[in-house]
Amino acid sequence: MELSEQVVLVSGGGRGLGSYVARAFLREGARVVVGYRRSEAGAREVAALAPDRAVALPADVTSRAQVRDQVRRAAEALGGPVTTVVSNALPDYSFNGDGRARADSVRWADLAAQVEGAVRGTLHCVQECLPGMRAAGEGVVVTIGSNLVHHPVVPYHDYTAAKAALLGLTRTLAADLGPEGVRVNMVAGGLLRTTDASAATPPEVFDAIAAQTPLRRVVAPEELADAVVALASPWCRAVTGQELVVDGGLVMR
Repeated sequence: MELSEQVVLVSGGGRGLGSYVARAFLREGARVVVGYRRSEAGAREVAALAPDRAVALPADVTSRAQVRDQVRRAAEALGGPVTTVVSNALPDYSFNGDGRARADSVRWADLAAQVEGAVRGTLHCVQECLPGMRAAGEGVVVTIGSNLVHHPVVPYHDYTAAKAALLGLTRTLAADLGPEGVRVNMVAGGLLRTTDASAATPPEVFDAIAAQTPLRRVVAPEELADAVVALASPWCRAVTGQELVVDGGLVMR
């Protein structure tokens, strides 16, 4: 399906990386649902860029009922069912290495909160959008992962464990839904300069990571957003079950 024909749900699209992803799809002519939980102002600002092709709709992705209502309203507002899901919603998190929980202090409640947002949220979005994808005869899911799963340069236990679980779900969904024409892939980012989550990261950490990459720089959020759009495009129509790491070459797999 051409990008201009897709109806794209971007969870967590009102701020941070999600807002860049939503803007990138709008740039390519897609119809976009800018999902949000608390960032209503940001979501409406993004949707206002293309009021004929975008709508800001709320949902806490950990609630399947809220996601169901969001998907229903999206189809009414945009004239067709959601065919592409970008599961980006992130439970509140700050990448502050000095303030992170250590191995002897990390709480299960913190890890569970990250799993709820990343894994349960993805499951709800996919399940509620599947009927529309099946009706269209094809669909795309792109999950947002992390290169920390492969190279925990800073050991954020709760966040990284949740993203590892999400990678597993991405692959099982790809295997299960592939025969129905639904492709499921992950874009795994590194530290992004700069989003809400990385705002607390000290400049020297950015510099240290940049020095380790072949490109000698930290990836910008709009660059990762372009990779998400690429995986959703027909150019990647034979790609599923894959993890694309976008971090300037810090992790090579």
